[in-house]
Amino acid sequence: MRRLLPHPLLSLSLTVLWLLLVNSFSAGALVLGALLGWLIPFATSRFWPEAITVRQPGVLLRFLGVFAWDIVRGSFQVAWLILRGPARLQPAFVEVPLALKTDLGISLLANTISLTPGTVSAQLSADRQVLLVHTLNTDDPVALIIEIKQRYETPLRQIFEPENRS
Repeated sequence: MRRLLPHPLLSLSLTVLWLLLVNSFSAGALVLGALLGWLIPFATSRFWPEAITVRQPGVLLRFLGVFAWDIVRGSFQVAWLILRGPARLQPAFVEVPLALKTDLGISLLANTISLTPGTVSAQLSADRQVLLVHTLNTDDPVALIIEIKQRYETPLRQIFEPENRS
C-alpha cells in the first residue's frame, strides 16, 4: 500500500489545496484534485529521504491554527507598519538557534517563518544549528526568538521528530 500511496497526508493536503485553488467542489474538481494529490507524491517519492510520521496529530492541528492566525495577524500588522511609514520601521536580522534536527522539521520551520508576513528565513548555517531570520520590525530580537521557538519550533519537534532527540 505504501508504494501506491507513498505520502497519504500529503496527498490529502494537495487534494484539499486543489479544491481551494479552483474554488469548486464539483465531482470533476474532486477527481482531478485526488489525481494530482496521488500523482505528485507518487512521482516524487524517490526524492524523499525519509518517511514522514506525524507523531501528535492534535498538536499538528493546533499548529496549523496558530499558523493561520499568525498569517492573518501578521498581514494586518504589516499593513499598519506600511501605513505608518518606513521611518518608524526597525528591521533586523536575528539568529535563531535550532533544536530541530531533521530536514523536514527545519524546512517546515523556515517555510513557516517565510510565509508569516513580516518575517523571512534568510539563511541556514552550515552546521544546521542557526537559522538567520529577517524581520521587518522589531524592538526586541530576543522576544522574537522566543516567539518563534514557542509558537513554531516546539510544536514541529513534537509533531515530526523522534522523542529521543534533544
